[in-house]
Amino acid sequence: MGGDGVGVTTLAAFHGCPLRCRYCLNHRCLESPEGLRCYTPQQLYDYVGVDNLYFIATGGGVCFGGGEPLLRIDFIEEFKSLCGKSWNLTAETSLQVPPSTVEAAAQVVGDFIVDIKESDPEVYRAYTGGDAEIAWSNLERLLALVGPKHVTVRVPLIEHYNDEAATDRTAARLADMGVTHIDRFTYRTINNE
Repeated sequence: MGGDGVGVTTLAAFHGCPLRCRYCLNHRCLESPEGLRCYTPQQLYDYVGVDNLYFIATGGGVCFGGGEPLLRIDFIEEFKSLCGKSWNLTAETSLQVPPSTVEAAAQVVGDFIVDIKESDPEVYRAYTGGDAEIAWSNLERLLALVGPKHVTVRVPLIEHYNDEAATDRTAARLADMGVTHIDRFTYRTINNE
């Protein structure tokens, strides 16, 4: 409780991600989907519905993680049509998606946990293989659409990729954008345990 959204929250992980982070927490999302349990929106709703009373009593619901859940915004939209306003939906996202997807997500997701990683574009690319400016541009768009109250941004200290000064710069940039919920932490890997 507390790590993937408010109240009692069930994490539903999606397969597929546009990034290739060096220390991916869920490398299975990048492998073959064979052997993974797959659900339709209705099946997932029925499966997690057993916790309906807990979701309602605590303001919780479902957190869509990954991989990158916003790559499946159509699934999330259909799921939202099933649960309505009773459950809070959260998305853990890198925001490495088209701007139109961010706009669609803002209509159906209540809270966002954004994994921004790093503000230095070269470090971001070296660590993730992605384009930092896509994430930063989409974060600015998301803040305008849902407001800072509904956005938590995670800023990891990642051994061999950034340092405290870099995370300070990233946190300062986020604060300048109006982000009020910044989750700074040290990313633990096999190499630094």
